[in-house]
Amino acid sequence: MAKTSMRYKGSNDYIASDELMNSVNIAMALQKPLLIKGEPGTGKTMLAQSIADSLGMDLLIWNIKSTTKAQEGLYVYDTVQRLYDSQFGDHDVANINQYIKLGKLGEAFTAEKQVVLLIDEIDKADLEFPNDLLWELDQMTFYIPETKETVTAKQRPIVIITSNAEKELPDAFLRRCIFHYIAFPDADAMEKILRVHHPNLEKKLMEQAMETFYTLRNVPHIQKKPSTSELIDWLQALVVGGISPNRIKQEIPFLGVLLKKNEDLDTLLNSLHGKTQAKPQTVYTSTSLNRYRY
Repeated sequence: MAKTSMRYKGSNDYIASDELMNSVNIAMALQKPLLIKGEPGTGKTMLAQSIADSLGMDLLIWNIKSTTKAQEGLYVYDTVQRLYDSQFGDHDVANINQYIKLGKLGEAFTAEKQVVLLIDEIDKADLEFPNDLLWELDQMTFYIPETKETVTAKQRPIVIITSNAEKELPDAFLRRCIFHYIAFPDADAMEKILRVHHPNLEKKLMEQAMETFYTLRNVPHIQKKPSTSELIDWLQALVVGGISPNRIKQEIPFLGVLLKKNEDLDTLLNSLHGKTQAKPQTVYTSTSLNRYRY
């Protein structure tokens, strides 16, 4: 399988740093999976779509759950349907191929053209899941004993793996990956991201919204800090609600778009209540926040 000569240069709707683009291109050149870690909302999942769009490839997404097994990504043998057909149907049940359904990894292997394969949130699965994929991701092949068939990738897919670091991944798996951590965007990078989604947004509204957003993220003991995607949604809510920049200074309208846990809302209220005691002129109050929670 020939190495791809294409290079990822970002896409119109995804702001990628030079370091991230280099990591993608190194992974493609070395034909290794790219493991992406970072806070929720930093664009890990959207990176795969951006790569597919940039390189003109199809995107296959394998969403990992706590119950997902590695075998499901290769193929599934539908024994129940075969048993049903043998009893009630008119199918030729001797043809086992019709009961073999390829998983996302199997689909990527059999695709005529090179595709981007996203294995999303691999850390949700059990500890053995990554190790169970070592051979297939290394050799780009797997065996189906039911049909005595070996499936070998026609074109090596570009494999992007995301993790929220809910659990550590095995060392043997990590050795086979190129690793990149997407840091949370600073103010300058965030403004570029927001301009992609809200190109016509009033500058003062964006600046005040960002100031409030980063202030919330820095409140101590917040369990689920608001992410980039929530800031994008919040800006949309502010526009739809006709909220002025000055009002954001006085209140935090639609706070429920940013904070999603009651504990975090209470933490923020306690924090701001302390500020109002220290500074009587502070305009954030429990009453105003309760009014605009949702």
